[in-house]
Amino acid sequence: MTNTRTRRCAFAAALFTTALALPAAAGAAGPVGDLPSDRPPAATSATGSYLAGRFAQQHDDWSAAAQYMAQALAADPDDAPLLRRTYSLKLGDGAVDAAIELASRLADDEQVDQLGLTLLIADHLKNGRLDAAQTLAARLPREGLARFVGPLIDSWLAAARGDTDAALAALGPLSSSAGFDALYDLHAALLLDLGGRPDQAAEHYAKVVATEPPLRVVQLAGNFYERTGRRDEARALYRRFADTASDAAMIEPALGALDSGQAPDRMVADAGQGLAEALFDLGSALHHEGAAETALLFGRIALHLRPDLALARLMIGDVMDDRGHHAAALREYGTLEDSAVLGWPVRLRMAEALARMDRHDEAVARFTALADERPGRIDALVRLGDIHRSTKSFDEAIAAYSRALERAGTPLEARHWAILYARAMVYDQTGQWPKAEADLETALTLSPNEPYLLNYLGYSWVDRGLNLERAKGMIERAVELRPKDGYIVDSLGWALYRMGEYAAAVAKLEQAVEMRPVDSTINDHLGDAYWQVGRHAEARFQWQRALRTADTDDAKEQIRAKLDKGLPARQAAQAETR
Repeated sequence: MTNTRTRRCAFAAALFTTALALPAAAGAAGPVGDLPSDRPPAATSATGSYLAGRFAQQHDDWSAAAQYMAQALAADPDDAPLLRRTYSLKLGDGAVDAAIELASRLADDEQVDQLGLTLLIADHLKNGRLDAAQTLAARLPREGLARFVGPLIDSWLAAARGDTDAALAALGPLSSSAGFDALYDLHAALLLDLGGRPDQAAEHYAKVVATEPPLRVVQLAGNFYERTGRRDEARALYRRFADTASDAAMIEPALGALDSGQAPDRMVADAGQGLAEALFDLGSALHHEGAAETALLFGRIALHLRPDLALARLMIGDVMDDRGHHAAALREYGTLEDSAVLGWPVRLRMAEALARMDRHDEAVARFTALADERPGRIDALVRLGDIHRSTKSFDEAIAAYSRALERAGTPLEARHWAILYARAMVYDQTGQWPKAEADLETALTLSPNEPYLLNYLGYSWVDRGLNLERAKGMIERAVELRPKDGYIVDSLGWALYRMGEYAAAVAKLEQAVEMRPVDSTINDHLGDAYWQVGRHAEARFQWQRALRTADTDDAKEQIRAKLDKGLPARQAAQAETR
């Protein structure tokens, strides 16, 4: 029987990057080093360039795609579809001036799409060509995403003319769009603030900060409160963010400035900056919804309008990192290392990116330096443990997790269950089951309904023939919480098998195989259950599937033995008294 509990708990590695980590600041562990900037060779023909560009784009290499498409465009400079494809690739790759030049050629023939119009409008506004921006804005479509882009553009163009009433009227459609009320209130507040109507602006700010606003909203609203003599409201807003955010370090500079009595400058001082905020807001929302490519393009336009919009730069880095372009992400992050607000989370992200590039020594050095730099924080230590675990440096992983738990102090909080869980997996992998068991049980006291904990401990007991009734109950609860998780359903099927309930085991294991059809452990378990109910041909079929994907020699040896001799008659496993 193949035992791969660690594989089924890969969830933990992803968890730490979101729940316990975030950005960073300069000089933690030396420079990132030289970053690759490979350039594609010139294709031999326009057709070859076009096909190479399509291939590169399909494989998410926009930089190469942009260059190949530019080569193809040189041979046919009036091809409108090729122009559209090339300017969007150039924009995504950060070559904004080149994208503007290409989009302008389309605009002359009125063949530019809504993204190109948005780019050109932003450029006109940035350079004071308000009439040209207004002319293009009138051509924006009013369906699809443009239903939301259009009102934002129209409102900030009106603000550029100094007409606050017209700006609010243009923004109005967003107030009736489901899910866009917060965006409406934020930009209504910014428009009213810029237009010299602080009392009305305050009403909209109050609405937008009423729940759990993101960092940028907190910054904008807090800046307004400070500038208009509402310092107590600013302080309350900052402290509430610090208490609820995943990383309170990002609001520390604002609190420090507030304590010093410094009067802040206006954060949105003109219409161009306002439109940059709007495009970043849309891009951020799209990024959270999984539309990374469109988010990237809006982020690029926002930065063209406002190069100092650090959160837009961070979003672009995140998009690059998510898409596997870690070197490009490092370049974006590197511009923010010295940021007082984003420096810490950015440096954590940079170390993460190095790890994803298999530059583990550099990542370890950076996380170690970050952990030493801020001895009151645990996030760098947790990620240090994760990297050591991924590289099978188990003693170092245990040491890092243990230091993180020491820093967390006593009593541990509910969120610390994940560190115990990670250390337990390492203890288990290194044959230290009693310590692993103790960590898992402690973690369950912190988070008793965490399905991955219930499943891991329950499965571990089942696999050892221990505490079977309790283990079964824990896994059943995990299945209730995650009914579509094939690994957890497999655990329940295996518990039933170990208790001799072979027919019920078959039913559950068949469900698990439907959810995870190519998994060696699940296929192996189903083969065992089939054998016990007399379905020997089907058992051998599942064992053959398990053999093809087994990842250790021991597992393959066990499966081959079953294919050769089958399983002996067996009784249900009995729970041991502990």
